[in-house]
Amino acid sequence: MKKKPSASSAQGRRVRKNVRHMPDSKIDFSDIPEATDEDLKRMRRVGRPSSGMAKQLIAIRLSPKLLSQLRKMADAQGKPYQSLIHELLEKAASRAA
Repeated sequence: MKKKPSASSAQGRRVRKNVRHMPDSKIDFSDIPEATDEDLKRMRRVGRPSSGMAKQLIAIRLSPKLLSQLRKMADAQGKPYQSLIHELLEKAASRAA
């Protein structure tokens, strides 16, 4: 399977230059069947469920050595490393309060 060129690569920029924008009014949707009421009832939202307690995305700089240690710890516990970092920070914050 051929890899799709990245838009940030030189090849991707060349490909993007040659692609012309097509307005929705020019797209032929005639071969797509309309969704019935039953189809619409069965449809489900794709993506992360909203929990009401969404976490805020931040950027943090960690040394490669520390990040490697955290990833190994998380792997040993069978959990994602970002979840482990969250738990460790939560524990430290509750002790400090």
